[in-house]
Amino acid sequence: MTPTPAPADAGAPPAAEAPPPAGDPPAAGAPPAAGAPPAAGAPEKPPEETQTPEELAFYAPNYLCLTILAVILFPPLGLIAVFFSYKTSQANKNSQWEEAYINSGRTGWLDVFAILIGLGIIYVYVLFM
Repeated sequence: MTPTPAPADAGAPPAAEAPPPAGDPPAAGAPPAAGAPPAAGAPEKPPEETQTPEELAFYAPNYLCLTILAVILFPPLGLIAVFFSYKTSQANKNSQWEEAYINSGRTGWLDVFAILIGLGIIYVYVLFM
């Protein structure tokens, strides 16, 4: 008895369906073809974090707790400190280290002055009123 050759596709995984011709639009609910631009209504993915752990170590402090205390004690300077604290956080996220450290310093000084002025007002009020 002579062995008969096996069919060419025996043991092979089933063949995938042939892709539709280039001119046909994809069927509704079908995933987009590889390399195709995203559909007009499809949401875009947000950019991934590209900062390394070494970059994250360079974050400038935004003095959030001091800023909150400054807003409570002397709001005119405290609100300005909130603005610079926000700018510090945004610069940190965008890896703009020089801008982050400049704004961080401004935030710290404004916080200290606002807290000192606020405590001075409370002191004067308690002593003389």
